[in-house]
Amino acid sequence: MSANTPNGIRLSRRRFLQILAGTAGALVVGVRVAEAGEPPLPPEWLGNHFQQLGAYVRIDAEGNVLIGARDPDTGTGVATALPMIIADELDADWNRVSVVQLGLGVDAGNNGQPQWSYGRQRGGTGDSIPAAWADLRQAGALARWLLTQAAARRLGIAADRLRCEASTVIAPDGRRVTYGSLVDDASKLDLPRQAPAPKPPERYTLIGKPVGDVDAHAIVTGQAKYAIDHHEAEALVAVLLHCPWPDGSLARIDTAPALAVKGVVKVMHLKPEPGQPPGHTVIAPAVAVLAENTWAALQGRDQLKLEWKPGAATSSGALEQQASALLDGDAAPTTRVRDDGDVDKAGKHAARRLEASYYQPWLAHACAEPMNCLARIDKDSARLVVPSQAPQQAWAVVQRLTGLAPERIEIRVPRVGGGYGRRLDHDYVAEAVMLAKAVQKPVRLLWTREQDFANDFYRSASVHKISAIIDGKRNLLAWNQRLASASALSGRGAPANRLWSSEVLPDQLPAGLVPNYRSDWYALESALPRGPHRATPHLSNAFAVESFVDEIAHLMREDPLKTRLRLLGEPRAIALKNGGVLDTGRLRNVLQLVADRIEWKNWLRSVNGLGLACWYMDGAYVAHAIETSLQGDKLGIERVVCAVDVGRVINPLGLEGQVAGATLDALSTALNLAITYKDGQVQQRDWKDYPLASMAALPNSVEVIVVPDDAHPPTGASFLAMPTAAPALANAVFRVSAVRVRRLPLMKEFQRLS
Repeated sequence: MSANTPNGIRLSRRRFLQILAGTAGALVVGVRVAEAGEPPLPPEWLGNHFQQLGAYVRIDAEGNVLIGARDPDTGTGVATALPMIIADELDADWNRVSVVQLGLGVDAGNNGQPQWSYGRQRGGTGDSIPAAWADLRQAGALARWLLTQAAARRLGIAADRLRCEASTVIAPDGRRVTYGSLVDDASKLDLPRQAPAPKPPERYTLIGKPVGDVDAHAIVTGQAKYAIDHHEAEALVAVLLHCPWPDGSLARIDTAPALAVKGVVKVMHLKPEPGQPPGHTVIAPAVAVLAENTWAALQGRDQLKLEWKPGAATSSGALEQQASALLDGDAAPTTRVRDDGDVDKAGKHAARRLEASYYQPWLAHACAEPMNCLARIDKDSARLVVPSQAPQQAWAVVQRLTGLAPERIEIRVPRVGGGYGRRLDHDYVAEAVMLAKAVQKPVRLLWTREQDFANDFYRSASVHKISAIIDGKRNLLAWNQRLASASALSGRGAPANRLWSSEVLPDQLPAGLVPNYRSDWYALESALPRGPHRATPHLSNAFAVESFVDEIAHLMREDPLKTRLRLLGEPRAIALKNGGVLDTGRLRNVLQLVADRIEWKNWLRSVNGLGLACWYMDGAYVAHAIETSLQGDKLGIERVVCAVDVGRVINPLGLEGQVAGATLDALSTALNLAITYKDGQVQQRDWKDYPLASMAALPNSVEVIVVPDDAHPPTGASFLAMPTAAPALANAVFRVSAVRVRRLPLMKEFQRLS
């Protein structure tokens, strides 16, 4: 095992795979740090003498198997896919496997620094599976090795002559020994000198097979418990009223009417802590009402008499005007992200030129489960139940505010009701901890839907201006892309010369495919909080790039598929600046697959409109083909096809669900969604102001094509299908209506232009 793990986590070189047994006769296997103790496990994992065991797997004497899912599941299916990796290496009978969501694994390391027992724990960021691929296979392989060694001694036969299948060790003569009967013997064996090698891919029996979500039944029957469902005796309910200006302040308050409400216990003023980056402290000045129940807390909040001092009186419209002025002027960019060849010189050989600008709005996360946190802060311990995508970052907030030793902080993360990057920030955790410390009681913090919309870390609006130079042979000689946006990294500790990295990528298409390529970023300033959002920065850039490629094809009166294939060129591997590789053959393949499936050969003759788009993201490849119809002024989405190549697929059923879900999310976002602000205040406060697309507005189904690809390691896919859906839709709309939509949300712009 490597001593280095993703996300900057460094584990001891003495980290090893540990086995432990209790009097209940259970074998437990996991990844831990040898020098440290272990964090508590969920109650389901504890045998008679199991106290602090850092484990992924438990097998009891009856042969039942419990496997821990280390990353939070925000609906991405990692609670199924990650245990599948262990179960396959273990040769466990999946029908007898139960999955438990692990809480944060932390203990004291050297000099009081945290030691992460399970390595990286982060979900909803599209990289859970590739980050866990090596670790979890090794954990399963060790468990299988121990059971095989125990069986070899019992059967009197060499271990390398035995095979495992469905939680059973099988000898060449047909004798069988179940895992449950081997538990006691296996637990007494010494660890191997070297970690056992994982199985070769040809022996996989579960990986690559469709498996239903382990939480599906609980979710559809209403039995699944999210963080917002958790209670604790004597906990006070806290609701907040945030300042409508993120940079405003409290001018005056009268708490008497609120305190007069029966059940209200306390009213507190919370302020962002100076020097703390966004997401580590209160998002905006706020007044908290703490009460014995939710109703009293809400009634008390409504009785507050207060005035806010306004912050900056800016607007989203003014910011867009500023962006356009920068891109239309001669000002030098904040950062020249990439500059290949000589774009200016290439202009002297232009047979044709094309230029277009694309506009995209601010976006909210709009998670189904509003922000919440159950926090109990005692003198020597803290216990939280929180919907977090990054429990290690949540831990850092709690530790800073309490000063507790690493192992004294327990964080449980039930299934999360949506994340999209919002729960990588933990302002709501800071609020709950501050309040619990102040009242010296457990606090159940609940945000309302209105708060969730009005106090988000939004995705910044952006304006893209792209120009192209084409020679007489229809070759794309030069590409010049200029982007203006407010960085999501502003104030988060990133150096000034790296603020662009949340907004644009140096290797994004068509970089590396055009001999003269330039990418510039212009920084905008806004008081509106920004943060990570689903599929950024791919989402906004793919819409601009793939829309513009379509416009190039139209200028040349050419089949857009042919234009894209010529741009990609022959199948080859192109080294990227980030160290990865762009395989144009894999990208061509997914593009051709969706084109064939939607019958692209009829693109020019079809009564309906057909549109294409393709993209590359962190080793994965995706393409969309969309068919639209137009009856009068009613636009319809008739068919959607998406092809993905993510390397080795762990759970095809889960992957198809992620691709279809991300496609529908992207279409809904493109059709309707926008956050606007006026006089410094966000205008949207509920679903009626931020309307998700209705079922009638979306296609009946999304056809997903998964490319079989066992030659490459698995990549992430939770938001892979987001970037290409919107440009494919806009390109299809142009074919059916001759209306070129360059501004999102699409429906509002389509109606304006029609």
